[in-house]
Amino acid sequence: MSDTASSAPRVPKRVAAVILNSLKGGVVPRIGLPYITVGREVEIRALLTDLDLIADGGASFRFLVGRYGAGKSFLLQTIRTHAMGENFVVADADLSPERRLQGGQGQGLATYRELIRNLSTKTRPEGGALGLILDRWVANVNAEGETDGEARARASVAGLEELVHGFDFARMLVRYYRASTEGDEETKSSVSRWLRGEFRTKTEAKSELGTSVIITDDDWYDYVKLIAAFLRGAGYRGMLVLIDELVNLYKIPNAITRQYNYEKILTMYNDTLQGKAHYLGIIMGGTPTSIEDRRRGVFSYEALRSRLTQGRFAREDMRDMLAPIIRLHPLTYEELLVLIEKLGQIHAGYFGYTSTITDEDLAAFLQIEFGRVGADSHLTPREVIRDFIELLDIAFQNPEMDISNLLRDEGAVADAGKPADAGGDAPFAEFTI
Repeated sequence: MSDTASSAPRVPKRVAAVILNSLKGGVVPRIGLPYITVGREVEIRALLTDLDLIADGGASFRFLVGRYGAGKSFLLQTIRTHAMGENFVVADADLSPERRLQGGQGQGLATYRELIRNLSTKTRPEGGALGLILDRWVANVNAEGETDGEARARASVAGLEELVHGFDFARMLVRYYRASTEGDEETKSSVSRWLRGEFRTKTEAKSELGTSVIITDDDWYDYVKLIAAFLRGAGYRGMLVLIDELVNLYKIPNAITRQYNYEKILTMYNDTLQGKAHYLGIIMGGTPTSIEDRRRGVFSYEALRSRLTQGRFAREDMRDMLAPIIRLHPLTYEELLVLIEKLGQIHAGYFGYTSTITDEDLAAFLQIEFGRVGADSHLTPREVIRDFIELLDIAFQNPEMDISNLLRDEGAVADAGKPADAGGDAPFAEFTI
């Protein structure tokens, strides 16, 4: 192995297990990303500039576009980890048939609940941080002085009352503060339920909290903006909202329902760019088809298409990373080589053996992967990673087998599958009439 691999930082066993199991299953691990991040420097740098804007009281909106397995979710998780390290609160959710931005059966509210359930901070990276955030705000209010804490709590959230639904939101926060000082756990729990959007009827909220206002499918995004603005008083720099799997909006069969969802995206987009939202960043991930398809994708909504279409000066080698859409390009051969080298080290460390895989083996593996038909345009990091971990697992379980021999055998099979003569009628060699 090369010097870079031998000097790689040791990965804790628990983290290594999550990394290997997640990647082999085709999903992105929630922890341990710094150990396996390669490439994407330009994209990461562009998204990190947004964090500075958010911390200064601004707002940002980005689309992250890439094919299945190209690394969208990985990049979103990388930004999530970095944002939490920089004292931002991060909320993330994947859209699904049950979770949309707008819907007749509460699908929008379901997305809000998922975002709040996944609220994460540096000290609570796995989600469920709402209670922690509220208690930190209470502690900050108490630290400001000795007299009349409730008055200080009201002053702390007074600025929120100017926003849509801000009066009710601020009143609930003051209720939480009062319940905290009085040791009233039941009221604290009810306010937390209200903030999570878990009251189904106004009657239920009226009986428990004395308010007839609840968070609904139509106004949940207003409360996201309120939470983002409130977080400053709780000692955080702002809020980052990550929404993945936009393809589930593309798949909505009803055209009118799709348009309502795209209209919600337009509202979010306009709010962030026109300065109506503060301390809030939104990143949405989707496939090229889910964004650019003129019939069913985001671009089918003309108001969005006219705002998001790429200008005439951007080229493949000169992308505008300040544009609303960031398109993920495939990882280079060299970047993939570094990635599988890191995975080899993690695998050896986790299972406790000395890695014997050489740089020549790594190169041979990638040659086999790139030898597939259409690999130049269709091979994704997900497929490469899954195949490589499978190779390592097989070699570990069969110590009598040498990885070089395994690769040589696979390479021979791949070569045997290629037509002997690429010219003439080779593509139709097996076709008979």
